[in-house]
Amino acid sequence: MAFSASLSSHIPFRANSTFSPKRNRTTKTTPLFRPPAAIPPLSTATTSVPDLSTLAVISGGSIAALAAVLSLTDPERRRRLQAEEVGGGDKEVVREYFNNSGFQRWKKIYGETDDVNRVQLDIRLGHTKTVENTLKMLTDEGSLKGVTVCDAGCGTGSLAIPLAKEGAIVSASDISAAMVAEARKKAEEQLAADNGGEAPVMPKFEVNDLESLNGKYDTVVCLDVLIHYPQSKADGMIAHLASLAEKRLILSFAPKTFYYDLLKRVGELFPGPSKATRAYLHAEADVERALQKVGWKIRKRGLITTQFYFARLVEAVPA
Repeated sequence: MAFSASLSSHIPFRANSTFSPKRNRTTKTTPLFRPPAAIPPLSTATTSVPDLSTLAVISGGSIAALAAVLSLTDPERRRRLQAEEVGGGDKEVVREYFNNSGFQRWKKIYGETDDVNRVQLDIRLGHTKTVENTLKMLTDEGSLKGVTVCDAGCGTGSLAIPLAKEGAIVSASDISAAMVAEARKKAEEQLAADNGGEAPVMPKFEVNDLESLNGKYDTVVCLDVLIHYPQSKADGMIAHLASLAEKRLILSFAPKTFYYDLLKRVGELFPGPSKATRAYLHAEADVERALQKVGWKIRKRGLITTQFYFARLVEAVPA
């Protein structure tokens, strides 16, 4: 994509321990900066973002009044109606959305077309930064040639394809058949074009949800997917993903804070004409506890922000 980002300028990684394997001294870390006011990708309907005048009200000190108004809304009712229409719960809503209107919308966001609005373009930038920083985390410790990687929730292949170019053996899956088909098409086009030297191994693409993934991999990566799971289910998903990984697990998620949670509720007041899937924020402490329960610890962590996107990115390893 046309965007590039320096790791240090966009995501301050903090290690829970020193990077040298010969030293075990642990250090208490604190955030290197306070995140700017940003609207995350809390809805798969990119029109569900309040206008600037609404944000001005928030920043002007009316948070308490806005919270009172939000307490009278019922976003769960809209969510229940969505689930009833597709005859299932969160998973069915997500599958239906990303196989239909959501696929068209996110294909544009993840692609290179100029046919995107300002919010979609900003979300593209945020997602691109997440992918770039993930690749840097993976390549910092050496070549990926021959390394097995599971890309859980691969979307249109924005991570799977660069991983294959780096020599990794990639298994990529997504709940959406439309997304998988697009990812496979892009991989065939882009990887074939890079065959000047040794041809990269084509990723193995399949339609699958997180719960159904199996096998063992050196690394498992799951980017921007946990937003579709409430914490009660996310704990199980994190445990399952960790069970597939031999050496490390990389996750990104929308962090839960009072301010971001309030902005999420604001977004739910502006659902727009399209139907969004449910969006769940996750406290970093909850994600860390879920990892600790299965014997893993966070080694690196950082925050990626743009105007309309933010995500926590963590790398976990066996404790």
